[in-house]
Amino acid sequence: MSRADEIFIQNCRDILTNGVWDTDRPVRPKWEDGTSAHTVKKFGVVNRYDLSKEFPILTIRRTYWKSAVDELLWIWQKKSNNVHDLRSHVWDAWADENGSIGKAYGYQVGVKHHYPQGDMDQIDKVLWDLKHNPASRRIMTNLYTFADLSEMALYPCAYSMTYNVTGNKLNAILNQRSQDMLAANNWNVVQYSVLLMMLAQVSGLEAGELVHVIADAHIYDRHVPMVEEIIRNEPKPAPTFSLDPAVDDFYKFTVDSCTMENYQYSDFRGKIPVAE
Repeated sequence: MSRADEIFIQNCRDILTNGVWDTDRPVRPKWEDGTSAHTVKKFGVVNRYDLSKEFPILTIRRTYWKSAVDELLWIWQKKSNNVHDLRSHVWDAWADENGSIGKAYGYQVGVKHHYPQGDMDQIDKVLWDLKHNPASRRIMTNLYTFADLSEMALYPCAYSMTYNVTGNKLNAILNQRSQDMLAANNWNVVQYSVLLMMLAQVSGLEAGELVHVIADAHIYDRHVPMVEEIIRNEPKPAPTFSLDPAVDDFYKFTVDSCTMENYQYSDFRGKIPVAE
């Protein structure tokens, strides 16, 4: 059993068995038909993935990892907030008539701030610190800018990363305020694992641990039967993920720089409704 499968199954079983339903109060999310989208949840879930041992992608259902990486690069490399720069359509529901999602995600990455080394945006400051000041305990990014929340189509869910170099390994903590376990959990884990690996490679480091901290880990009411079906699937061995070793500049990575070998997964043909 892959470690990602093991963690996902444990999380989902714990939520379904011991979680708390919010059916006793009004909720913001709605289904397409206007019905309130209620959830069963657990507070404060913490998962650890050692990227030096295994790449954390699910096998009990397919994760469309190329689309996940494309979205990752859309945010952190292209620094875009326009869905027309994205191959997939996962953000279309939140975009305006011009394709913009407002001052969210990539927009926040691209805002420049003043540092002693000069004016840099968030990802460029991380890259500078990893190369020139890896002992720093201040290597962070944060997409949750309160002054801009009113101009965001959706508040950031995965909102901060804290990087830490220990020995020659780059580790990181991903903080997430809200996690739709079925639709987005492994998608986010794959994305930020790849981001950590990319940053490590161009900084002359090895990828270490990704620690994923989720404040509100939930399963939507209409997702429960799907989750129950998926966690009954037989896990398969973890595949092997690698980056093109010739890439030494973060801005030169593409989806094609990534290779996934021996990815086997269980079929899941259900259409997953997304609450908005």
